[in-house]
Amino acid sequence: MCRNIRPLFNFEPPASSDEVRAASLQFVRKVSGFPKPSQANQVAFDRAVDEVSMAVQGLLDSLVTAAPARDREVEAEKGRARARRRYEQQSGALRQARES
Repeated sequence: MCRNIRPLFNFEPPASSDEVRAASLQFVRKVSGFPKPSQANQVAFDRAVDEVSMAVQGLLDSLVTAAPARDREVEAEKGRARARRRYEQQSGALRQARES
């Protein structure tokens, strides 16, 4: 569930409120164990997402760094390259297991 939570600090352009909310939603899903809460838990779930979003936005607004802002596209390409390597390794391991 939490694979979609990405670093949000020190990017150009800064993280949008939608990105903060998406990360908050993933966090609450993971902590609660509910990918989608029941109707009985929906209000509490939504309130938690709102509270986590506010806390995350407050954190991002208060953090400081001397490092240059990272480029989102460059970081995304690095992630895609890591995924390709991981899948290639998994494919190779599966082929070896089948050949054995």
